[in-house]
Amino acid sequence: MALRQYFTKEKHSGLTVCEIILTIYIAITTVMTILFWDNIDNPSELIKVRLGFIVFMCFMYGIYRIYPCRLTWLLRTMPVLLSLVYWYPETYTFARCHPYLDHIFAHADWILFGYQPSLEFSKNVTSVFWSELFNMGYYSYYFLMIGVLLFCFLRRFEDSQRYAFIFMASFFTYYLWFEWMPVAGPYYYFKAIGLEAARNGIYPDLGNYFATHNDPNNDLIHAEIRGIFSELVHRVQIAGENPVGAFPSSHVSMSTVTMIIAWHTRNKWLFWCLQPFYLLLCIATVYIMAHYCVDSIAGFLTACLFYYIYNKLYSQILEIS
Repeated sequence: MALRQYFTKEKHSGLTVCEIILTIYIAITTVMTILFWDNIDNPSELIKVRLGFIVFMCFMYGIYRIYPCRLTWLLRTMPVLLSLVYWYPETYTFARCHPYLDHIFAHADWILFGYQPSLEFSKNVTSVFWSELFNMGYYSYYFLMIGVLLFCFLRRFEDSQRYAFIFMASFFTYYLWFEWMPVAGPYYYFKAIGLEAARNGIYPDLGNYFATHNDPNNDLIHAEIRGIFSELVHRVQIAGENPVGAFPSSHVSMSTVTMIIAWHTRNKWLFWCLQPFYLLLCIATVYIMAHYCVDSIAGFLTACLFYYIYNKLYSQILEIS
């Protein structure tokens, strides 16, 4: 019976919430592409990609109309969620059109702590054991989100639309934030200004420096790579990281949203088994110098705020419909 329910026909008219949110994001970034046409490399390609996503969603909707059931609904929704992997690197395309704000957030860490937590943390905690533990936590980010969302689709299907809406809306809100308020993070900024300046509280405004300096091979961090998870994180950074998206920390924010969703599934095993990975992930964002400490704090606070806002908004949408 549990398996049969995914093939039982059940009608869901119109677009899914994930498709609606993606369509809104595509519309907004299409307008941004037109506005910054002369400052973007190959803007026509961005337009073609967006048209491609629209065509794909229409195609998947057609498949769903042929046999509307939970399985084909899942086949519509999962590619839209997975498209987040594509949209994140693209934030750098729009961020390059604006001056970077690292000097503000590096200075905020200096005011709060009297030193740079990311520099001192990685300098004083150097054992392979702790390095691997924190990098494992950071790498678990992807599996944490995928695991909770799959659990919701398979075991809490009635609530999965709500959670998918909160998840997608939060993610795209952060993407738009990164595109208009770019922060590279200590990983890039301290290499650019030099360690001596960073440790002495000297944080110059680099303006659009990172629009043309985006080399992910940072010797400040990767000279000491010694373990499996350290290498895995390094490869992810080489493949998909750019100097953008440091404030607030999307790793902390979206893993916090995910953990709130896990809590609301009322499955204690799910929540408490993921809790250690979540805590390690939050600490790792500073340890591997991906974020200033204020980035991680802001990530947690905004995640709680966005969850509350989008949860309320979804309830209002249900009432209207």
